[in-house]
Amino acid sequence: MTEGRISSFESMGTLDGPGVRFVVFLQGCALRCKYCHNPETWTVDGQTEIISPENLVNKIERFKSYFGQSGGVTFSGGEPLLQPQFLKESLSLCKKKNIHTALDTAGVGLGRYDEILPLCDLVILDVKAVEEDEYKFITGQPMNRFFEFLSACQKQGNKLWIRQVIVPGLNDDETHALKLAKFVSSISNVEKVELLPYKGMGKTKYQKLGINYVYKDLPDMDETKCKELEKIVIENIKN
Repeated sequence: MTEGRISSFESMGTLDGPGVRFVVFLQGCALRCKYCHNPETWTVDGQTEIISPENLVNKIERFKSYFGQSGGVTFSGGEPLLQPQFLKESLSLCKKKNIHTALDTAGVGLGRYDEILPLCDLVILDVKAVEEDEYKFITGQPMNRFFEFLSACQKQGNKLWIRQVIVPGLNDDETHALKLAKFVSSISNVEKVELLPYKGMGKTKYQKLGINYVYKDLPDMDETKCKELEKIVIENIKN
């Protein structure tokens, strides 16, 4: 029997895709982003709930009346693509029950994208950076696996939302905004671009886990400036 490892659930999420959504945070992530606010999700064998796809979808279905015309379920993490069989089976069951499915991902998984992506109504893609050196500095990994996933999305024709976290002193300037705009211009089926302001909400988690947090003294990103940068990105996307 296939089982998944779940870090947590959110039953009435409004920030993880369209409408009201049931959000499933899967355990495990191959990236080590310097500003990550969920370090407890990094290891696959962390403090988790183990559940079958059938039991998970039964849990999701209890909230279906709240979804309306635009809501549904979002599989997030951690990195949901690190549990491909569980993800595939859960998505398939959701589709059979006519539940809108979204995948919130950094695009660094274990493959089998040709099986998973046809079951996703929406892909919310977290773009850490658009250049190799900066991507590796932020995540500790090269970009090849990210590009492999993006290529699969383009081949499948998935609807895409592009997101990027904006961190003070790291990517909070017009130069980075224009680079992101150029990158997004090369991608098809992009419906939405969002810049998310960095918030230091994960600082206490690092302390509890005994992990050094390099940004422990960093202030939150100014939300007004973040919106201004988002406007620059959107205005400079060439369709």
